[in-house]
Amino acid sequence: MARIDLGIIGCGNISHSYLKGAARSELVRVKAVADLRTEAAQAKGVEYGVQAVSVDQMLADPDIQVVLNLTIPLAHAPVSLQVVEAGKHVYSEKPLGSRHAEAEALMLAATAKGIRVGCAPDTFLGAGHQACRRAVDAGRIGRPIAGSAFFATHGVEHWHPNPEFFFKRGGGPVLDMGPYYVTQLVNLLGPVVRVAAQATIGSATRTVSSEPLKGSIIQVEVPTTVNGVLSFANGASVTITTSWDVWRHRRVPFELYGSEGSMLVPDPNFFGGEPMVTSRDGDWTPLNTSVHPFGKPNRRTQSGLHVADYRMVGVLDMAAAIRDHRRHRASGELAMHVLEVLEALERSSIEGRHIMIETPCERPEPLPLGEGEEVFAS
Repeated sequence: MARIDLGIIGCGNISHSYLKGAARSELVRVKAVADLRTEAAQAKGVEYGVQAVSVDQMLADPDIQVVLNLTIPLAHAPVSLQVVEAGKHVYSEKPLGSRHAEAEALMLAATAKGIRVGCAPDTFLGAGHQACRRAVDAGRIGRPIAGSAFFATHGVEHWHPNPEFFFKRGGGPVLDMGPYYVTQLVNLLGPVVRVAAQATIGSATRTVSSEPLKGSIIQVEVPTTVNGVLSFANGASVTITTSWDVWRHRRVPFELYGSEGSMLVPDPNFFGGEPMVTSRDGDWTPLNTSVHPFGKPNRRTQSGLHVADYRMVGVLDMAAAIRDHRRHRASGELAMHVLEVLEALERSSIEGRHIMIETPCERPEPLPLGEGEEVFAS
């Protein structure tokens, strides 16, 4: 079957992962890339053997069915809306928008045109997280009661080549890292119904220590530490911390506690990892991830960790879903629910009250067992 042609708008740091993922696929083919910086698009085009074009040229190309929006967060919703208005399906990097209202406008426009919207993260489709989903659905920990999600570093200004936008409106650890954690929580537990939180800015400025902008000063506009509590429709309650103000810690990324046992969930920023469960107060037992796709380590991080990085599988699922006329998993509806939850964390702190979540959402379907992208044809 012929591959679905893709276009990519935005040739920054994250585009490498998507281009590499597409190069491995039999379902899709990247035909063209575009960027406001024409030199960035041309460099990526040469590196990956694809066309470098303008955004207008890409949106006018009848062969391109799906456009990946890999722009900065503030541009996510406006660029995705431009794609939808051109009559093409769009898959956006997270978050879906910098504000829930603009994401809602995007989804309404897409629905009116019969256009699909997909959105990262797709890490919940990885082997480590699908094994957790299967275990929760099988009752391995009984009725989920509580949990803890924790992410803390000392920011991105120490490694990212252009970190300023992370500290401006549309950035911050909640919108940058929160989507991984909340999306996985919805995958495991279902929709969130209520949020309470306290947010703070740890430092009014940040000094960049990475090249090429080493020594420049960033004015911080968003909270850099947020502690919250998420209440789920199934009755579970999970604490969540996202922070760029912590030098070191010994917390695990993710734990769930149920009536019959507990679960250690791998880092939701990656696809693999070793999930573990207990039966009541018994010993920790690893879950079998080998029967699930997208879990084998395939990349070394800057710190030397060997991790599973399969960014692009959400796009592959969406492409297969378009072909097979079924729902895709990393959907705009899921991303809009997650965005409302993330926005509610800051709102709760500002307004000093619980925030009720209104966006409806269903848990995405679990992936079938298998080796690779053939599971999307199941």
